[in-house]
Amino acid sequence: MPDPSIPKVFDVAIVGFGPVGALLANQLGQAGLSVLVLEKEQAIYPLPRAVHFDGPHGCATIYYFHQPDLEAVLRAGTQRFLNVAVVLGCEVITVQSDEEQVCLTTVSSKGFSEKNEIGHFEYETREEVQTSPTQDWRVRYVVGCDGARSIVRKSMGSSMEVLGLDQPWLVFDAVLNREVPSLPEHTVQYCDPTRPMTYCNVTRNRRRWEIMLMPGDDAAALVKPEVLWTLVKHWIKPGDAEIERATIYSFHSVIAKGWRNARLLLAGDSAHQTPPFLGQGMCAGIRDVSNLAWKLQAVLSGRADARLLDTYESERSPHVRAFIELAVKIGDIIQTTDPAKAKARDERFLAGAPEVFQFPAPKLGHGLSSELSNGSAEGFVASRESPTGQIFPQPQLRDSVWLDQQLGTHFAIIGDEALTSQVSPSTRDCWKDWNVQILPIEGAEMQAWFNSHAVRAVILRPDRYILGVANYPAQLEAISQALLNFSRNTHEAH
Repeated sequence: MPDPSIPKVFDVAIVGFGPVGALLANQLGQAGLSVLVLEKEQAIYPLPRAVHFDGPHGCATIYYFHQPDLEAVLRAGTQRFLNVAVVLGCEVITVQSDEEQVCLTTVSSKGFSEKNEIGHFEYETREEVQTSPTQDWRVRYVVGCDGARSIVRKSMGSSMEVLGLDQPWLVFDAVLNREVPSLPEHTVQYCDPTRPMTYCNVTRNRRRWEIMLMPGDDAAALVKPEVLWTLVKHWIKPGDAEIERATIYSFHSVIAKGWRNARLLLAGDSAHQTPPFLGQGMCAGIRDVSNLAWKLQAVLSGRADARLLDTYESERSPHVRAFIELAVKIGDIIQTTDPAKAKARDERFLAGAPEVFQFPAPKLGHGLSSELSNGSAEGFVASRESPTGQIFPQPQLRDSVWLDQQLGTHFAIIGDEALTSQVSPSTRDCWKDWNVQILPIEGAEMQAWFNSHAVRAVILRPDRYILGVANYPAQLEAISQALLNFSRNTHEAH
């Protein structure tokens, strides 16, 4: 008998329950949408994969972590929402869409309930849905967070643009049995032309070596314990650690051409893949869903028309490209195996002329901000110096409250009250329709930001990127026009 609590048509289906899909499920669940998560695996993959992300919003700039721990926390977060249904052991085999909705066909085992203890966190699955061997699911939108071999991307017909690097590396994870004082405390790239390597001090007693495969290497032999210990003998010996995982990865640098096709969208590795030299693979996926979640909510709630979703790829693709291109450039330096080129590189470094790379802080590509009034508001057109399209900092407000805690998932205007109070009634109506929060400039850190950019007001998007800055009421009017341009003014099906 059908479960009456399960919607006949879900707002959004997320294919894949890794970190990116799980974060999106939390965001959409919090927004009140009905969400279906389809994951082909029965449980969290227990071994390390991603190990790094950065947190610019009031957090440390670099975090290392154990991915199963992170996934357990994110999956447990979805349990807060009765509107999020999770089906594990369920593989999507076909994706068919029309103007109104998408039909996903899955083959799956029945729902299950088990308790997994992973790291320091405990995640208890709940028996969500009893599934038949083959089942159809109807949804309004599908987001493929299903990795490099994405069936959603295949169904969309999106091709991949190769950006230059495609190189196999051995990834070797070990768990220390004892302290090894000689091991570096930080990540080190060893630019040895005979065997380039990367070392990572991950978290607690976990360590990782990434080791480039060389011509003539036998990949099957490299992952054998006796060979692994030989490769890392300069750092540890067998008694110092236990081997947790050893596998061969090909480091790719690709971006999909087409992140949206009507009701189908891509995020994370299904949309792009980067070499790990900047640690930005999972970070890019997190930025994807932070950009996409609020747009899906706006469209599905009827506040915005579906054109808003077209700004997802146009904003995110150039942004992630900047990170991939720099990772490829750094990879070219690390992966130098020609002895003469390596010697010349090392001589430059030793002579005090190393290559210095600025960590990318790219602006979003053209999207929501490009809908503004073509610069009709003086000073709006975003020059290179303008902060428009950049992420806003994360200051603490009164009582040690972070800005994100204060704003939640809304648009916000922060600025001089004498300026924000002078806009027209129609602009105030727009702000009300979009649940725009209005805050004064508060605290020394925030005031310093406004002073440094010589502006009196800023409009922030729900993902905390800057929609625009203003010094005059006319500029605030023009920036608000971007929201009006996407407001749903027809009875378009959504």
